[in-house]
Amino acid sequence: MNAGVALGIVAAIVFGTIAFALVSVRRFRMDPEEFIVGNRSFGSLLLWILLAGEIITSFTFLGAAGWAYGKGAASFYIIVYLPLGYIIAYFYLPKVWKIGKARDLMTWPDFLAIRYGSKGLAIGVALLQFCLIVPYVTLQLTGLQIVLTIAGYGRYDAHVAVGAAFLLTALFVFTAGLRGAAWASVIKDSLVLAAAVFAGIALPIYFFGSPANMIAHVLAIKPHWFQLGAGGSQYGTMWFMTTVLLNAMGVTMFPNIIVSIFAAKSEQTVRRNLIFMPLYSVVVVFMLLAGFTAMLVVPGLQGSAADQSYLLAIQRYFPPWLLGLVCGAGCLAALLPASVLLLSASTVISKNVLGHTRWTRPMVLLCAILALVLWFFAKTTLVDILLLVYNGMSQIFPAVVFGLVWNRVNAWAVGAGIITGEAVAVSLLHATSGPWGVNTGLCALCVNVVVCVLIALCSPQPATVAVGQPGIAPFQRRNMSSP
Repeated sequence: MNAGVALGIVAAIVFGTIAFALVSVRRFRMDPEEFIVGNRSFGSLLLWILLAGEIITSFTFLGAAGWAYGKGAASFYIIVYLPLGYIIAYFYLPKVWKIGKARDLMTWPDFLAIRYGSKGLAIGVALLQFCLIVPYVTLQLTGLQIVLTIAGYGRYDAHVAVGAAFLLTALFVFTAGLRGAAWASVIKDSLVLAAAVFAGIALPIYFFGSPANMIAHVLAIKPHWFQLGAGGSQYGTMWFMTTVLLNAMGVTMFPNIIVSIFAAKSEQTVRRNLIFMPLYSVVVVFMLLAGFTAMLVVPGLQGSAADQSYLLAIQRYFPPWLLGLVCGAGCLAALLPASVLLLSASTVISKNVLGHTRWTRPMVLLCAILALVLWFFAKTTLVDILLLVYNGMSQIFPAVVFGLVWNRVNAWAVGAGIITGEAVAVSLLHATSGPWGVNTGLCALCVNVVVCVLIALCSPQPATVAVGQPGIAPFQRRNMSSP
């Protein structure tokens, strides 16, 4: 009976949200421009909601609490890197938007093809992003499995429900495109914020009288739980700082983020959103408090089980209708970001590898199937998947920034840097940290930059940048910020 109530509410939330989004976009004709970038017409509010919908994912909803539960102060990096990433992006994303508007760009490979005049570079980066996004989608599926298992009180095999829900989401984005995901995010963000406030504020009050008393109980059991380890230790201060820096540089390299940026209707819309996006980090604070509370209420969870910690507390001590509402928000936190990830991954393959956006919709379904297959064979914690993907995606950052500010850099330089950086990242895949406790992804990024700079300095500097797409005139490098 309890499982039926909770799962019924979850189903009502998911189907209701999808229906709302489909109704909201029914008057729009889904040509490729509308389907992929919303006809470049999103205002500040809709873009803000969409970007938040992509950033508040299963990782935010479950993984942040899981790391607070299992690793303590190391989880604080999640609060820091997003605001820092928006600060960094404020200085280059508006320029990228201007170029994208003038040249009808939709992806990062589009930008690299225009800047460096290399179709090969664009294809390579497109394949790289696709290969990284598919496991990132599995993160959402892992979160969805956790939520549905707990909503069902462990009585049902969640694999079938996950597969059905995910394929439903793939069909949703196949039909509604980016604008549909944006409208669905209106409901999703509201529910996730309400669930986060309940988990981070109501749970500590319910069990300990206040969040402050909860923290006091944590300190009584683990006095150093809110302190980072020494500089070079595992998850110490050096790891913390370098992880924050790496993720801040990598956060906007994801194809779903740049698709959303290109959907903005003006440069000012982009700037305004980058100013206000850090407000969403307050959701992470609530989830960390929920994780600390769960550590006291449901102790003993190990490894990936920590990701379900606070949901287990709600399941054990609260009525099923409340669990259904929270788990409904959790399902949306998995499904809607996954929908935009599918759209963006499909776009880079169809546009930059296959050569035409008409393949985007079929690729959405193919990408969904690949993610489902991978999910069945790759089980790890949500944060582990996130860190793996960030290590790889961040290697694109030097190619973008050097392309905006340095005249001498060329396709060979940035291509060699990306290949070398990815090779180092893969070789250090199973290392907890690099030398002196540095994040392994940042080690790879440093090698990337060194290789790129050396090759660029040894290469002759051409007078103009060749263009990688037909029908677009070449432009001078000094005009990159004002196409």
